[in-house]
Formats: sequence, C-alpha cells, structure tokens
Amino acid sequence: MQSIKIGLVGVGKIARDQHLPALAGSRGYELVATADPHARHAPVPGYTALGEMLEAHPELEAVAICTPTHLRYSQARLALEQGRSVLLEKPPGATLSEVEDLVELAERQGCTLFAAWHSRFAPGVEQARDWLRDRRIRRVEIDWREDVRVWHPGQAWIWEPAGMGVFDPGINALSIITEILPRAFFLREARLWVPSNCQAPIAAALTFGDTEGTPIVADFDFRQPSPPIWSIHVETEAGRLSLLRGGCRLELDGQCLLDAEEREYPGLYARFAELIRQRRSDVDLAPLRHVADACLAAWREPTEPFIE
Repeated sequence: MQSIKIGLVGVGKIARDQHLPALAGSRGYELVATADPHARHAPVPGYTALGEMLEAHPELEAVAICTPTHLRYSQARLALEQGRSVLLEKPPGATLSEVEDLVELAERQGCTLFAAWHSRFAPGVEQARDWLRDRRIRRVEIDWREDVRVWHPGQAWIWEPAGMGVFDPGINALSIITEILPRAFFLREARLWVPSNCQAPIAAALTFGDTEGTPIVADFDFRQPSPPIWSIHVETEAGRLSLLRGGCRLELDGQCLLDAEEREYPGLYARFAELIRQRRSDVDLAPLRHVADACLAAWREPTEPFIE
C-alpha cells in the first residue's frame, strides 16, 4: 500500500523520543516535513509554523501534533480545515469543549481525528482487558510516580493550567484503566498538591468507584526518585492482576504472564493508518473527563515552591 505522507508539528522531547523513531521504522508513512519555531529534524524541511508547512506541502495527508497542550486546538483546527487527518498527542486538548469541537469539525470535513492514548498500546494492556472482562473486581490500585526533572526537563508549560502538571503522566494510567476495566467508574474524592509558584499539581490522590461500588484508588506524584513507578494492581476473585512498567509486564499473583519491550508508538501509528484508510475517527474522552472531574472537585493542598 502507498505510504501516508505526514508532517510532524512540534520537534520536542516526545517527538524525538517516540514519534520520529516510530515513523522511521514504519513503511506505512513518509515523513515529509516538520513545523516548530525552535527545532528542526535535519533530514526533512523544517518550518516555523504549521500554516507554512501546509502551504509548502499540499501533498501532506496527515499531521501529528506533539506541541504543548494549550497549542493543540488551534493547530488541529487549522489542519482539519485544510482537509488533513490529525493525530493528537495525549492529552488531546486543554479542555473537553476544545476536543468535542474538533470531533465535529473532523466529521464535517471527512477527515480522521485520532486521540492517541499511547499507553493503551503497551504490550500487556490488551491481555489484561481480556482477562478482566468476566472477572469480579474487588479493588484497583494505581501507583504512577516519576521524577519531573527526568521526564519533563525544562518544560515550564507543564506547570501552567493547560499543562496539567502531574496529570500529564497520570492521564496515561487513566487511559489504561478506562480501557481494561469492564465497567464505568466515577470520581468520589480528589486531593491535589500544588506548589505555591505553579498553577498545576505536583501530586494527586484520587478515589473512584464503579457502578458496583468497587474502590479504585490512584496516587500520582512528580517527586519520585528514579526509577519511576508505573503500576496498576487489580484484585479479583481469581487473583491479583498487575500491570507493571507502564504495561510492559503483566503478572497474575506475582507470576509473569508477559514481559516485553515498550513499543507503544509503532502500534499507535499503525492504528492511525488504519483509521485513515477507513476514513474514521477515534477520540475517547474518558481519560480527559476524569482529569476534568478531579480538577473541578479536588481539595487543593499548597506545597513549597517547585524549583527545577
């Protein structure tokens, strides 16, 4: 099949760590150009703005938007208005209303819009979902902790409201549990710890409950010394299922069922190509909605100023 001509918007850490290697390793895509006012990817032409890139390359079929969250709506809207399909790095927007508007625009334009919850493509997620489908779940514990200095070095935007603070990684955990749990769940309590010189939380403690009252607790923290902890434990009548290392390792009662290398982004881009061929969109707002609920209902605890 002919490769999809794609442009990359934003050439920062996530693009260099994940998007560029995934595109380079895929025969389904041809990276044509990038758009970023501060960075370039030397093998292809670079432009300071998305509009310049789209004007210079009418052959572009799709764009992947990897810029800070507060920029994504205007960039995605511009691309959709010009008939290009759009992949949105997570979270897909700063607000639910922004993303809902993009969904309607993509439908009117006949373009694909893909909210790329990359953690759902971790090796153990699908098997965990299948195993839990018919199980009685008693309790879920989520522990998602990392050092912000290691994983988001120098990224001041993450402390602004649209940057989401610790919810930027925490939403990955929410994207997994909304995928693997068989029933809907809802926020019951939330506490956020916000440094006095920031507008977004450095830590969060959340309690959810599903339609049968099953407790689901989540602890997110940006102050974790390396190595990071990205784990989900699900207690059931048939044993304790654990997704570790962000979903790369799957265990049942401590026994390994799967242990594989992280290859989320190749799977993500394969899904995007499938959606483009089918002229469909895939925009699940559940993870972002849980973050919005937490920010609306939370008790906020002030902390010492954060200094990177």
